[in-house]
Amino acid sequence: MIKRSLLLSLLLVGSFQAHASAEATAKQLAETVCAACHGLDGNSVLPENPKLAGQIPEYLFKQMRDYSSIEGEAPARVNAVMNGMIVMVPDDETKRALAEYYAAQELKPESATSLDTIELGQQIWRAGIASKGVPACAACHGPAGAGMPAEYPRISGQFAQYTLTQLQAFRELERANDPNEMMRDIALKMTDAEMRAVADYAAGLR
Repeated sequence: MIKRSLLLSLLLVGSFQAHASAEATAKQLAETVCAACHGLDGNSVLPENPKLAGQIPEYLFKQMRDYSSIEGEAPARVNAVMNGMIVMVPDDETKRALAEYYAAQELKPESATSLDTIELGQQIWRAGIASKGVPACAACHGPAGAGMPAEYPRISGQFAQYTLTQLQAFRELERANDPNEMMRDIALKMTDAEMRAVADYAAGLR
């Protein structure tokens, strides 16, 4: 009994130390390597690079794994920069810690900027485009764009240009890591004008 308790204690201490080590490594990576593109606190200032602050951690973890080459397989998500950078994150434990780090940061949101497209963007967000079979964005990403844990990312406050670029990448099949091809199916039915309108509207959601 005593031996079993001692073994359990040693395992718990080892697990705690490993987690603490992963957290320290993740914080160091965030403040050095990742900060160059995503900002010290995950609030990028360049629309080409997404804001990571306040993002759903499960989503961030999945994206990091998708950027990685696992067991020699090609990455599920292809990006010349990120495929090279992700090799600096040594293991899944550190990826999880890095995801939690960014999720805990406060998002400094962007704003909608186009009054001309606000009505169209709102319509697509709330009701979709029935004539094309495009579902409401809010159905998956939530009425306020906060996303749904472990399923769909937060989009509110994100750069409109980044959101637009991702929609176009799904449509052109340049991005193919969406579960069940859901975003690819939706994006194929949308025009650039519709994408631009809903991306701008999402930037202003709170």
